[in-house]
Order: sequence, then C-alpha cells, then structure tokens
Amino acid sequence: MTTQRNILVTAALPYANGAIHLGHLLEHIQTDIWVRFQRLRGHHCYHMCADDAHGTPIMLKAQQLGITPEALISQVRKEHMADFAGFRIGFDNYYSTHSDENRSCSEHIYTVLRDNGYIKTRTISQLFDPEKQMFLPDRFVKGTCPNCGSDDQYGDNCDSCGATYSPTELKNPRSVVSGATPELRESEHYFFDLPAFESMLETWIDSGSLQTGVANKLREWFEQGLQQWDISRDAPYFGFEIPDAPGKYFYVWLDAPIGYMGAFKNYCDKHNHNIDFDAFWNKDSNAEIYHFIGKDIIYFHGLFWPAMLEGAGYRKPTNIFAHGYVTVNGEKMSKSKGTFIQASTYLKHLNPAYLRYYYAAKLNNRIDDLDLNLEDFAQRVNSDLVGKVINIASRTAGFIHKRFGGKLAEQVIAPELLAHFVDASATIAEYYEAREFGKAIREIMALADKANQYIAEQAPWKLVKDNATLEQAHQVCSLALECFRILITYLKPVLPDLAQQTEELLNSELTWDAISVPIFGKTINPFKALLQRVEMEKIEAMVESSKEDLAKMNQPQPTGPLIDEPISEIIDFDDFAKVDLRVARIVKAEQVPDANKLLKLQLDLGGETRQVFAGIKSAYQPEDLEGRLTVMVANLAPRKMRFGISEGMIAAAGPGGKDIWLLSPDDGAEPGMRIK
Repeated sequence: MTTQRNILVTAALPYANGAIHLGHLLEHIQTDIWVRFQRLRGHHCYHMCADDAHGTPIMLKAQQLGITPEALISQVRKEHMADFAGFRIGFDNYYSTHSDENRSCSEHIYTVLRDNGYIKTRTISQLFDPEKQMFLPDRFVKGTCPNCGSDDQYGDNCDSCGATYSPTELKNPRSVVSGATPELRESEHYFFDLPAFESMLETWIDSGSLQTGVANKLREWFEQGLQQWDISRDAPYFGFEIPDAPGKYFYVWLDAPIGYMGAFKNYCDKHNHNIDFDAFWNKDSNAEIYHFIGKDIIYFHGLFWPAMLEGAGYRKPTNIFAHGYVTVNGEKMSKSKGTFIQASTYLKHLNPAYLRYYYAAKLNNRIDDLDLNLEDFAQRVNSDLVGKVINIASRTAGFIHKRFGGKLAEQVIAPELLAHFVDASATIAEYYEAREFGKAIREIMALADKANQYIAEQAPWKLVKDNATLEQAHQVCSLALECFRILITYLKPVLPDLAQQTEELLNSELTWDAISVPIFGKTINPFKALLQRVEMEKIEAMVESSKEDLAKMNQPQPTGPLIDEPISEIIDFDDFAKVDLRVARIVKAEQVPDANKLLKLQLDLGGETRQVFAGIKSAYQPEDLEGRLTVMVANLAPRKMRFGISEGMIAAAGPGGKDIWLLSPDDGAEPGMRIK
C-alpha cells in the first residue's frame, strides 16, 4: 500500500460559447485517466473543472441570439456536462466561472495584489466601435495586414504571413461587430506588474519539475522581456466589475484560472467543509495541485497564474502538464471534410471507450500533437481490445459456466505466467504516474499477447472434450480469467465501463491492491458480450453526420426571435432601395367570409387607396384598426387571391397567432410618406 496523497487536479476550462469537440476531449480524457489511476491507487484525488463564462464573445453571442449571457452560459454548461458524461469524464465538480465563489476569490486576489503594490494604472489608446459604443478586443478588428497586404486579417496577427502587430497598425480596419470604421480612443486600464515576479518565475521554471517543452516555451518570454499585463476591460463587458473601479471589468484571463479555486471552494462548501480548501491552497500546503492544459495556454498558466498566486499569498501549482493538438488523418481538423467532430456527433455513432483507448494508446508526457487516423483507430481498437483483451474472456468464460457450474478452479496451473502479470504492476504504475499512457498500454497488450498465446497452446476447447483433461481445462480457463481480471484492472483508468462489466462478470471489485490477490475458487456470473468491433461504416457515417451538424455547431438551444427566425442573407443597399415602404392609414377593415386568418383592409396612401389582405385576424378586431397608421410595402406586385386582389403588404412583427404586432409610425407621420 502506497502512502496516501491529497491531490487536486484541474483541466483547462472550456469556453462557454461552443460545443465540445474531439480536440477538447484529448485533454479531458488524459486528465480523467490520470485521476482514475490515482484513485485506483487509493489516493484522495479531486477532479475540478468549469466553464469559462466571461468575455466579449459571450456577451455578443448572447445579443445575437436575443438572450441574456446568463441564459447562454447556463444552456452551454448543460451541453458540456452531457458531452463529458457521455465520455465518462468523472468530475467531482463541473462549475462555472460566473459564480459567487469565483467572484469572491477574484476580488480577494485582486485586492491583495493591489494592496501589495502589484496593480498599476495607465492610460492606453485602443480602437473603439462608434456604433456599438465599445472598445474592441484585438480579434474583433479586421483589416489589411500591414506586413504583406493580405485582406481580412485579424487585429493581432496575419494568417497569411504570420506577422504579429497591434490592431492600430492594420490598414483599412473595421469592426467585426458592426462593420464600422473604429476610432482610436483613450481609456485608463489596470495592469498586473508581472516583471516584479521575474526572479521567482525563473527559479520556478528552472526547478526541473516542469515539462521540458513547457520550460523552454516560458523561457522565450523572458528573452523578450516580461511586460505588465493588462487585466481590465471597459464596459460593456460580461464579467466581474473591478472593486472600486466602476465601469471597469476583470479581463477574462484574470478570473478564468481563479475559477479552479472557485470550483473547489464550491465543492468544499457543498461537502460541509469536510474538505479543507485552505489545506490545498495555503503557502504551507502539503497537498498536490496539477493543471492539465493545451500548449496554446502555457503563457497564462506558466507566468501570470503562478505570479498572481505568489503575489496574493497562495501556493503555486505542483506542476502544469501541457499537451499538443489533435489532428485527424494527418491534417488539422476540417469542417469541410467532416473531421471537426463534436463530442455529441461521435456519441451518436461510436462507443466512447474506443476513443478513450485510442487516445491513451498514443499519449505520452511530451507536448506532442496526436493524430487520430480513422483507419488506424478502427484497426487498433479491433486488434487490441476486441482481438486480444476481450478475446481472453470470450474464449474461456463460457466453459466455466457450461462445464464447471460457474466456479473457478482452486488450483493455479501456471504460476509463472500469473506471476509475470502481477509483477508488471510496478512498471505500469510508473508509466501511468508519469502520464506515459502509451507505454502503459504497450505493456498491457504485451501481457494480453502472452495470455492469448497460452490459451492457444492449451486449447481448452479440446481439453473439455476428454474427461481425462477436463480438470486441466478448468484450470486453464480459470487462469485465463484471472489474467483477464488483472488486465482489466490495469485498464480500469482508461475503460471504466469495461471495468464495471468485468466486476459484474467476476463478482470482484477491481483495485490495484487486489492485483496480487487471485480469485481462484470464486463463482462468477454468465459471460455477456463486453465490447463490439468498430465498423468502418459507422466511422464513415460519423464523418458524414459531422458535416451535416456543422450548421448547428456551437449553437445552444435557447428560444428567442433570432432563433425562431434567423436574420436573412446579406443584401446590397441597392436591393434594399428597391423596397418602397410607405406610411398608410387604415380607412376600413372588415372580416373575410370563409377566411381563417385574413382581414380585408383599405389603405389610404395619401391620394391613392389600396386593398390589402392581411393575416392578422387572430390578433386584431376590425373596428380597432380603422383610423390607425401603419407601414406597407407599396411596390409589391399585386397578388390574386381567392377573395380578391391584394395590392401590397402591411408590416408586422411576431411569430403569428395572437402574437402579431402591427408597425405604427409616431404621431405626425402622414399617409404616403416614404420610410427611409
């Protein structure tokens, strides 16, 4: 039994405005495997995550959908939790950065940093959208690259030539939000004094605990010189307002990592403080804290976050584990090819165990990209899991019930083989601990090969046919299932569902400490199919389905006007100018016999009268309309209807039925006036 450890593990926080995809799942599966391994070893290991719920993109997307930011992040969080649960990601708490706990922690850390002299203010110049009345983040400005002249480039870097620059350097800049030409305006901003922590950070980076790739990447920032970090944003902004600074908000990357604390604080509070928050985060903590992240956010986790913690009087993380990106078939995930696959799309077609296993088989402790080759994916799952591991049980468990009453033999027929399986535990544990999952899988599959070789040599299907060798068959099959039990124990962090099925089959809980405790003589349950082969047809169907789902990608399911009736395709001004909208007075309104929805209206256009049939019967009584001003499309081609000719159309809003509202000009407008 190893010494029990107290471990807090976090995965990077998914942004709360889009769907979970296979790229996200690389990190979360890696994290979940490591957490499950630690628990299997008997350690106290807490797994925290949350949605990153603040920032301009979320605010603007909520406006686009016609809902509040709170409604948007609530809906997305439900979708994220369902996706993660589908892949058996076992969070102790999946929370949100838009929480009371995170607000409290963020304000406390900021206040301590401010009081300790680490917060500075200065006035900066920034591009401002005069139509939306908001300062624009770099990615919300587009224009012509100042380096190579490519059009439609973002305000921070050029996709064509790779140049980086300030948005104020763009030629012909425009706001992505409104299309307006941005103006340069000044604003007072708040800065975190990162250079004050340079010596501490250098010592931490050079300590040898960080991954080599992480340490090397962080050293590049020291070569460039550390800069003060802008931690404020101006209203309008969805986030936490900075204490004593009205109209100023914490930049999302200040409160996002603090969200790890907020999620854990919420978890501790829900468990009546039986788990001590301070025992993990205080400077003198003996607990371990690990962050699993993608290589694209090393900068924030390796510099800003430990410096903030140090300045606010908290401990730094024990380590930061970074990973690379996911490619599919050797290329960047592609929407057009259907390889930008959402978690929900995958789950409609394939067992989550397949992806968990494939990722594990290819993961190491370096910052390498991982390629999901779909043909190799099918072949490896079928060969390893079905052809090797499951094959051990499927070839032997049936005999135990058919010929031996479901009871395993008392004797070990090949103790040297069993000893080989047990002795592998130390090596496999070392690989799991070091996040060398691929090496662990190779060790496990080598054991599976030995078990299958032994079964093939012994051929129990032949031994059971002769009473003289029946007991030998009993012992061979029992040893095979004992080897199977050990293999599934080794695979339990990777394949929790298969482990649960195996526990039900063998009437035994699979624990690391029990690896050396055989179950010979025990009664088992009848064998049931454990895992099916991967069919390429299902993979191909998933890819096709992914293409179809792209139109809905990153769309939550709230209700609202823009959801029910999305904005139409963009038109030119000349097209709009062709529509002649006029003020009209309803001089007469009457019912239309035999019509369920229509009213017959006579409209005065200031010297000309038009007859229009309008589908507003369910919302208005004729007598309530007469004398009222409204808006009509005056140059619409006449339409012949069963009840007569309709010579135009009146303008109204609403989904229909009783929910219809006629547009009415303000008092003073006169019939015939054109609406411009």
